[in-house]
Amino acid sequence: MPVARPESSDSRIIAHVDMDCFYVQVEQRKQPHLRGQPTAVVQYNSWKGGGLIAVSYEARKDGVKRSMRGDEAKKVCPQIQLVQVPVARGKADLSIYRNAGSEVVSILARKGRCERASIDEVYLDLTDAAETMLKETPLESLESINEEVLKSHVLELSSNGNDDKELVREWLQRRDADHRDKLLACGAFIVAELRLQVLRETEFTCSAGIAHNKMLAKLASGMNKPAQQTIVPFASVKGLLEPLPIKKMKQLGGKLGSSLQIDLGVNTVGDLLQFSQEKLQDFYGVNTGTWLWNVARGISGEEVEGRLLPKSHGSGKTFPGPRALKTLAAVEKWLKELCEELSERLQSDLEKNKRVAHTLTLHANAYKSTDTDSYKKFPSKSCPLRYGGGKIQEDAVNLFQAGLREYLGAYIGSQCGGWGITGLSVSASKIVPIPSGTCSITRYFQCRDQFHSSSELSDEKFIPEDDLLSPSRSESHPAPHQTEQQTECGGEEAPVTYDITSFDQYENACKDEQASSDITREVSHLLSGAESCSTPKQNERQLRLPGKESKMKYPSDGIRSYGQKRKATKEKGTSSILRFLQSNSCSTSKQDNVSALQETKPLSSVVQEPLVMESESFPGSQNGRSTNTWSYKADEIDQSVVDELPPELQEEVRTWLRPQKRANMVKQGSSIAHYFPPSKNEQRNPK
Repeated sequence: MPVARPESSDSRIIAHVDMDCFYVQVEQRKQPHLRGQPTAVVQYNSWKGGGLIAVSYEARKDGVKRSMRGDEAKKVCPQIQLVQVPVARGKADLSIYRNAGSEVVSILARKGRCERASIDEVYLDLTDAAETMLKETPLESLESINEEVLKSHVLELSSNGNDDKELVREWLQRRDADHRDKLLACGAFIVAELRLQVLRETEFTCSAGIAHNKMLAKLASGMNKPAQQTIVPFASVKGLLEPLPIKKMKQLGGKLGSSLQIDLGVNTVGDLLQFSQEKLQDFYGVNTGTWLWNVARGISGEEVEGRLLPKSHGSGKTFPGPRALKTLAAVEKWLKELCEELSERLQSDLEKNKRVAHTLTLHANAYKSTDTDSYKKFPSKSCPLRYGGGKIQEDAVNLFQAGLREYLGAYIGSQCGGWGITGLSVSASKIVPIPSGTCSITRYFQCRDQFHSSSELSDEKFIPEDDLLSPSRSESHPAPHQTEQQTECGGEEAPVTYDITSFDQYENACKDEQASSDITREVSHLLSGAESCSTPKQNERQLRLPGKESKMKYPSDGIRSYGQKRKATKEKGTSSILRFLQSNSCSTSKQDNVSALQETKPLSSVVQEPLVMESESFPGSQNGRSTNTWSYKADEIDQSVVDELPPELQEEVRTWLRPQKRANMVKQGSSIAHYFPPSKNEQRNPK
């Protein structure tokens, strides 16, 4: 739904930069012999020569349009060069175009706040740069102006043919111009320079619109193509908008635009001007009515977001006509391909940009052979996103089955039929930067999940039965698959041993030494206030032998129940947070007397009796046992770190940290009178 935002009282300078037939330019840079020739980029499918997705301006002059297919384009323009997009996993691979777009964005971002709107278009907020230029270099004092700036189109100027450049020069250097127009003129200089930089560094041309808001800049950027720029002074806004068809306006191409045409008889923006704000609010509500009133007058307060990276990642494919998917097996096959591509892009984003996505969404287009509900659309479904191609595929299949059940209105059996899928896509959204201090702990859990999965599948490795109950199980394997990290505690260096046999495929995500040290630092931050130390031998983690038992002593019944929750969590393939915390905390020698732990204390206060976890160890250790002891302050644990953990671990940690009720410990011979001190009168007059 459109949102009405008040426009800033200060003059803003917004530019919309749009690449010229971008896919064709990328292919021409790869194959320079295509420059100057009529060229089109086509989809990989061969039906009727493939669909055109980009057409060069040379081909457009000969009558080729994007709505055509390759065979039709050759009939209209026999000399046209058709270039097929790269193919991967049975579908178009747009990576080359995506990467080329990133090159352009990195150049445009040098002058102001930059918002990447798509592969080939960018918004720029140049207000600060224009203000600075106006103060430092008054335009009326300029003796020479770059030719690219003089080629600008100013909407309020009437064209006189050969004198256009002189008219533009006069407009740019007017002494009587108001402040808003002077800022627009500065914006024209800045954008022209940026476009030249893009051409020099990437060999790509682009066009631009320069105005006081995003809506007007977007409309202007496509008015004079290719390789030109258009300026929209405030005085020209009404003349620009009035003749525009209402459905050409952003967010008015769908149901809202149709409603304006049918209910109010509005076909152009000028028609919308005749309705008062109150009338529009009565029809469409306060918010939408106000937004429509503003749009008709060229008012928009939408800000340029400082975003150089995409807001979401997606992978999709269409299956038109006879190629529609009609079985669950066919759908699952394509979901596997789409999810693998999405997983690769998410992993690349994580490694390069330190960002993680939180939501997985599945979209599909479908039809029924019995079209009684042909109007009904296939419902989109979403769920929390789990990293890893296999996990994404598993969740996507579940989402599809849920959507199909809802679409068909009945349970899906293995023999169900009467439906077809003509479009399928998966996307990842809610992408946010990883908070400082949580990157490596995320990697740790990813690696632990992979380690446990591979251990269960390997005949050469085993997991002791008590591992389901003991989060303190130590792990140590002989060389060659070992790497040691040194952690400092109490001035002594203690080696911590990690098994990395199954971590090879996670080399990029889990750099051995760096990840281990990062994890140690983060756990120290998570459990700030913990004071414990150990000797090297006591801190060494060792693999438990089969048949050994593991015991855990807790300060309360609430924590003792952790073992049962651990078993359920382990079955899901997620490592326990207690194992992680224990394995990275320092150890002390065994305390002979642990009777004080029988008395329960709230976890929200500073724990005086540390949580003790005992485990059998190899012969040779002191008293045949190895005991790990640690303490913490619950109120100092950073909740943002807990929020970054997997959902199962979040619930586990919060249950663990929840204050427990004090046990009703009544000593023999005690009474309620023991809880109340004697009053002063009773002390003075004892009986």
